[in-house]
Amino acid sequence: MNSDFERYFCTACGNHLFLENIGPQEDIVLFKEELVCRNCGFRYPVVNGIPRFVLAENYASSFGRQWNIHRRTQLDSYTGLPISRNRFFAVSNWPENLKGEQILEAGSGAGRFTEVLLQTGADVFSFDYSSAVEANYKNNGAMPNLRLFQADIYHIPLPPCSFDKVICLGVLQHMPDPEKAFRNLVKYLKPGGELVIDVYKTTSLSWLQWKYLLRPITKRMNKKKLYKIIAFFVPLLIPFTRMMRMLLGRAGARISPIVEYAHLGLAPDLNRDWAVLDTFDMYAPEHDHPQSLKTVRTWFSEAGFVNTVVQYGPNGIVARGVKPSRDGCRRH
Repeated sequence: MNSDFERYFCTACGNHLFLENIGPQEDIVLFKEELVCRNCGFRYPVVNGIPRFVLAENYASSFGRQWNIHRRTQLDSYTGLPISRNRFFAVSNWPENLKGEQILEAGSGAGRFTEVLLQTGADVFSFDYSSAVEANYKNNGAMPNLRLFQADIYHIPLPPCSFDKVICLGVLQHMPDPEKAFRNLVKYLKPGGELVIDVYKTTSLSWLQWKYLLRPITKRMNKKKLYKIIAFFVPLLIPFTRMMRMLLGRAGARISPIVEYAHLGLAPDLNRDWAVLDTFDMYAPEHDHPQSLKTVRTWFSEAGFVNTVVQYGPNGIVARGVKPSRDGCRRH
């Protein structure tokens, strides 16, 4: 993984950061490093080779837990199936060769889509708000075209107008303010650059899903306890859920309070792990804010995007658009 540390900017004042080696950590052979702002004095630790721009514990801590437990579960290289690859290219409509492009991936989790992006040859800057960056590092950190960091989507430590493409999959609905997060991502696109997102959809029936009925309770539960409960009950409910899907299709599967993916071709043990992971993902997050097609179209319209496509997709609403070439760039 190419560190390229001095490309990062201070999230407090917007000035360049400089890498400082401040000596050995106690009981650890490796030296401790920090990124330092010489303007305002802010210091950001570099832990396990990953620059950290947020506190270790935050509203996304449940995601860090799930991705470090299920570090490899959704990687195509682990399942032997192109599930992540197919979803990535279907949603983005990007070519498979992106060599020479600078791409920002917002909210990368354990790196299932990072793995796909890196295979395109692009220079990838990827971040997550949670400790899931640890899992992504273990999965993809050896790749020379990856720059991985831990940061807040509202305060990205990089210069605006730096990227040819920005992608954010499976993330915006879990932000405290999804629209604000969207607007901030726009800033990091070069004029003529392309933004791709997806977000959960809201419809007249979506609020009747089990997760919205139970989340007022589950999101407040101790996450270790919640995970243990889910890990116990999910395997018991998989046969029922599969049967309902076979009888009634996707609507039948929603009768169950869990999700499972045998229909994607996953072997039983992999299907169990995916089911536990995504069921926990439904009930644990602090925030879950689905959006309407109209709302997402408004986001892109108000941002001045052209060649915009907003439609229903495999994970709710899929949207992409191009930032106008005439759009000016504001620095921090």
